[in-house]
Amino acid sequence: MDFEKKNITDLKESFSGMSKFTDEMKSEMERIEIKNRKDIEFLVRSFYNKVRKDELIGDFFNSVIGSEENWENHFQKLTDFWQTNLLNEQAYKGSPMQAHQKMDKETGNQIEQEHFDRWLKLWKETVEELYIGERADRAYSNAQNIATFMLLKMKMVRN
Repeated sequence: MDFEKKNITDLKESFSGMSKFTDEMKSEMERIEIKNRKDIEFLVRSFYNKVRKDELIGDFFNSVIGSEENWENHFQKLTDFWQTNLLNEQAYKGSPMQAHQKMDKETGNQIEQEHFDRWLKLWKETVEELYIGERADRAYSNAQNIATFMLLKMKMVRN
């Protein structure tokens, strides 16, 4: 009896590290490639769910966008934007620079590098949680380029 208990204990100990390994495999297997507008909309909604709750940048978005109806419009516009960027399907009409300059002005020109860094961190985190592949990589690299350009442009307009 003691021999059986010892063997079971030894087996449990030798497989205890497996749970982390299988969780990582499971997580990797659940991630998919970005294929269509539905995937992009899920990414956008998941991302802005985090943004809206974020201590550092949530207030910027919540104060400017406001109502749930406006958030729905924002989700659709951003889905259009990323559909154009990632699927090369012309869906977006608008000026992201104007929208962000307006937000900066309405919030007292307070948007700084740390805010863009947080935005990028949350975007990367969301992309990596949900998707794999070339389009997922491009979603992050495009976001980096956009954030850099937007901040520089905002600072130029302020002066």
